[in-house]
Amino acid sequence: MSRVSCVICPPALIPLPLSSDDGREGASLSTQPQHLSSSMPGQWDEGQGQPWPPVCGYLAFLLSQVHGYKGVTFQNWARTYGCCPAMYYQPTSVQEIIEVLALARQQNKRVKVVGGGHSPSDIACTDGFMIHMGKMNRVLQVDTEKKQVTVEAGILLADLHPQLDKHGLALSNLGAVSDVTAGGVIGTGTHNTGIRHGILATQVVALTLLTADGTILECSESSNAEVFRAVRVHLGCLGVILAVTLQCVPQFHLQETSFPSTLREVLDNLDSHLKKSEYFRFLWFPHTENVSVIYQDHTNKPPSSSASWFWDYAIGFHLLEFLLWISTFLPCLVGWINRFFFWLLFSKKKENSNLSHKVFTYECRFKQHVQDWAIPREKTKEALLELKAMLEAHPKVVAHFPVEVRFTRGDDILLSPCFRRDSCYMNIIMYRPYGKDVSRLDYWLAYESIMKKVGGRPHWAKAHSCTRKDFEKMYPAFPKFCAIREKLDPTGMFLNAYLEKVFY
Repeated sequence: MSRVSCVICPPALIPLPLSSDDGREGASLSTQPQHLSSSMPGQWDEGQGQPWPPVCGYLAFLLSQVHGYKGVTFQNWARTYGCCPAMYYQPTSVQEIIEVLALARQQNKRVKVVGGGHSPSDIACTDGFMIHMGKMNRVLQVDTEKKQVTVEAGILLADLHPQLDKHGLALSNLGAVSDVTAGGVIGTGTHNTGIRHGILATQVVALTLLTADGTILECSESSNAEVFRAVRVHLGCLGVILAVTLQCVPQFHLQETSFPSTLREVLDNLDSHLKKSEYFRFLWFPHTENVSVIYQDHTNKPPSSSASWFWDYAIGFHLLEFLLWISTFLPCLVGWINRFFFWLLFSKKKENSNLSHKVFTYECRFKQHVQDWAIPREKTKEALLELKAMLEAHPKVVAHFPVEVRFTRGDDILLSPCFRRDSCYMNIIMYRPYGKDVSRLDYWLAYESIMKKVGGRPHWAKAHSCTRKDFEKMYPAFPKFCAIREKLDPTGMFLNAYLEKVFY
């Protein structure tokens, strides 16, 4: 693979020729990448958000270079979606990102920013330029008085937690996975559970956005407020998130208590469960009445754990994966597997306690397909019973355990699935034992039909079949978001196939 270079030129200059080698023989992010260096035509005055004059830009063009790679194949964590971007960049500074966008404008390329790659959909895929933010991962400022932390957008939450620990701080709520970036986790509306807590993006008090034309916007409730209401769930289509300021709370410990119950009991006493526990969720085992109730609440107890390698890995992972693989040939086994593993792993009360981030997050062992929709909280019982009835009426439709049910406070973020309503998230799953896809289409379509019927909105990171017509009905503020997107990115630099289905 030959080394090639390209320059971004002021309008009066002619670009140097590129190599004819398209560099697409690479099979993974680490497969013999081909360097490409580019230079940029100008710098931006960050204080004003405007380009410098062309003469200054030409001086920067002579001095500055950013390196990218050809021959890179991107795959998401679950290996369910992938792409071959024309160029792959790992910038280390705002300046380098500006250069990449300038090159994209010159070559009329689209740009996609990626973080941890955990989204189980094609929302991060592109055949244009891909910017991986992993090297922009610094903690920029910790304000212990305001209990706020400002970080570069590429920092993994897993790396942020120990930094907050040092200052006696924590995030009030987290998703199940921490190998995700600060900029990415807010962009798709990531959530956990707790009816007094919003999605993770509600913890953002300010952020810095680089738009398609090189303008840098500082966004908060008091500065660029309308953009701020949109960009906290940005879908990757408004620009490049450079930095995020998060509101923290004093460090705290959680006790997790799980115990068995039944679907009828939980649904009949839902309000009581929501009042009893700050972070309440439950797992329903399809094809059964079985439920595992999970409470997570503040505690002063010392750390303790009921974890066991034998039960968690030998049984809960290796044996389960083998039996699920067998069930791809004998689907009738799925109901038995669900009952058997509830009895093995979830039929007794368990307790453990630790720092909050160690309780909120857990290891995601299985590659999987998932759907996750937010419905009005008051529709929880109706939706779950209808899903249960569908499975009973169609015995050939099988569903892996669990159906995870969580609850979240409403907010005013334009494309938040919890926009102006308290919500119940209902997550369904189909595992991929040893990487093998399992038939799920009938289950998926029936689930989506029920979710739409009760006024649901899909999780932005997860695969769904919705189009613009659906979103116009689901989101009262959808036209406002579209207007902001078209103003910030009039040429569609940050769009891809996933987003075209959303906006066109």
